[in-house]
Amino acid sequence: MTKVQASVSSSRRKSRKAHFGAPSSVRRVNMSAPLSKELREKHNVRSIPIRKDDEIIIVRGTHKGREGKVNSVYRLKYVIHVNGVNKEKTNGQSVPVPIDPSKVVVTKLKTDKDRENILERIGNGREAAAKKREAKA
Repeated sequence: MTKVQASVSSSRRKSRKAHFGAPSSVRRVNMSAPLSKELREKHNVRSIPIRKDDEIIIVRGTHKGREGKVNSVYRLKYVIHVNGVNKEKTNGQSVPVPIDPSKVVVTKLKTDKDRENILERIGNGREAAAKKREAKA
């Protein structure tokens, strides 16, 4: 099989190095979560980098079905912590359960001016791509 893009490596070793050695700005994008069907229709955006105070629902794993607000985005470990999703340690202490951002769906976005600009930019790009496809067909 030939490579699709000669300038991009398909080496497992290099991919892992890029992933685990990524700077915070790249980790932000890697920690994107899909939007709910309603938000997807509204903004014409499929997924967005997750952020503190977004409201989410967990769709995979032992905590499937749990809803909550994102308490913290732990970029160093590529996980998020959700309010109300804790586990008890043997000494009785409560600790947050780390959850992978790809295993959640965003149900409500914390929007501000910058985030609205991002949503608009992505939405416009998707519309332009759709028009381009229609023109080819």
